[in-house]
Amino acid sequence: MSTKGIYTAVSGAIAQSQKLDTIANNMANVNTTGFKKDSQVFQEYLTAYEKQQDVLEVPRVPASIDSFYNMQGGDKAYVDSAGSYTSFEQGPIKNTGNDMDLALEGRAFFEILTADGVRFSRNGAFVIDQQGRLATKEGHLVLSEGQNQPLEDRVIQFGGNGRITIGPDGEIFQGQDAVGKLGIVNVDNLQALKKEGSSLFSLKENLQAQVAPAENFKVHQGAVEGSNVNVVKEMTDMIQTTRLFELTQKAIQAYDKMDQIVSNDLVKD
Repeated sequence: MSTKGIYTAVSGAIAQSQKLDTIANNMANVNTTGFKKDSQVFQEYLTAYEKQQDVLEVPRVPASIDSFYNMQGGDKAYVDSAGSYTSFEQGPIKNTGNDMDLALEGRAFFEILTADGVRFSRNGAFVIDQQGRLATKEGHLVLSEGQNQPLEDRVIQFGGNGRITIGPDGEIFQGQDAVGKLGIVNVDNLQALKKEGSSLFSLKENLQAQVAPAENFKVHQGAVEGSNVNVVKEMTDMIQTTRLFELTQKAIQAYDKMDQIVSNDLVKD
């Protein structure tokens, strides 16, 4: 008896395991500012090569085991991971009363300067560092507008004792003095963004995307954007995925038992 069928069940178990890991990560970040949920994407993969239905070589002779060899594995399908998909759906705006907390409403990202270059973020829980610069809690500097300017000229620097206010369009004031304007951009292909941790995104090398100043957005001072994870939905998906994982395990056990019967009983006869 061929044991190839067991690999279909195994691939299904691996797929459900990966999905469980993704759900667990979503739930762990339900309170992470600006977090965007992920979903696993799977596709069917035919064993020999991916075929369209109209090219399968169905035998046209009286059926026998040998007559199906020419199908080249097209009769067996595997579950293949196609990666993960990030949902950039708007998260809830949560008031904090902290002037350095900023929430973005609309399709837009803050530009953040890291040691590896410019990154993008929806996490607006900012601070003023010891040098009087606007920064993230991890110490990365927040940039002002001006994509064609040198990065060192885009650092947002404060001085004096005036209250810092930031308008809905990102204009920054300290007292009556204009300090600059936040660098807020949009990426035309959101799936070209790759998570890097600490609520930062970079651009994937294998996908094309254009970065330009954002439009139709609003900055909320004294607030942050919460995670867009729906706990109830994630719990429901976790229960469903766990049940499917258990079913694939039972299928694997059934294939293993059949293989034992073939090896130990039928061969002896």
